[in-house]
Amino acid sequence: MKVFETVIETQNYTKSHSVGFVPTMGALHEGHISLIRRAKEENEISMASIFVNPTQFNNPEDLARYPRTLEADLERLEKAGCDAVFVPSVREMYPAPAVLKMDFGRLEQILEGAFRPGHFNGVGLVVSKLFHMVRPQRAYFGQKDIQQCAVINRLVNDLSFGIELVFCETVREADGLAMSSRNVRLSPEKRRVAPFIYQSLLKGKALLQSGVSPAEVESTLAAAYAEHPDFRLEYYEVVAFSDLERIPAYDPAVKTVLVVAAHLDGVRLIDNLIL
Repeated sequence: MKVFETVIETQNYTKSHSVGFVPTMGALHEGHISLIRRAKEENEISMASIFVNPTQFNNPEDLARYPRTLEADLERLEKAGCDAVFVPSVREMYPAPAVLKMDFGRLEQILEGAFRPGHFNGVGLVVSKLFHMVRPQRAYFGQKDIQQCAVINRLVNDLSFGIELVFCETVREADGLAMSSRNVRLSPEKRRVAPFIYQSLLKGKALLQSGVSPAEVESTLAAAYAEHPDFRLEYYEVVAFSDLERIPAYDPAVKTVLVVAAHLDGVRLIDNLIL
């Protein structure tokens, strides 16, 4: 497996290959590795990047606490058969402070956008830069961050990147918890209660499919979180898959998503369930 730290090295390698690209911030888990496996299946070479992007953190403490496990990540990627990894420094990614501001419309104002101002501007910046630097034919993302997928889809379409986006299903632990780099920050005790998040999504699904209105589902599950001593809920909403806006009524024929964000043990966790 080749490891590159500069854009020049990376482009010299990728210019003559069909590249399947998996951008990451490291602290890799099986969800990331599943994306690498698919990239290997569908392209001449598979390539990951590892870069903890400072511009997408609106909380400096969250940036400082983000796990950095480069040596273990590289070992895991090599074991998975990844062909190459781009590991740039902050100076390589941002030779000068970024001043460009991206506006993703309503996606900036709802759900993650409402609770993490500026986050998607940072995501848009770094993904744009990585796409220009790596020049892949396909890029792979997990649907756990479903709003991020929507933002990147808007980015690629509006700026005509000419890259095929491949969004893959959320990979879960045996107890249902969505795999996330943040999970390692949970204490063993709190890790045992973390599957409540996925259970709440399954409960919402069952209620919707039994005829309960989206508004009632939201209030019922918000009450369940309020009664749970370990969680602090930010949102639990029933939204349309097409634009992530809340829906007045559930139609089984129309793709719908249950989305949730909650704090547990000082860790902010998100998840969703697509119906």
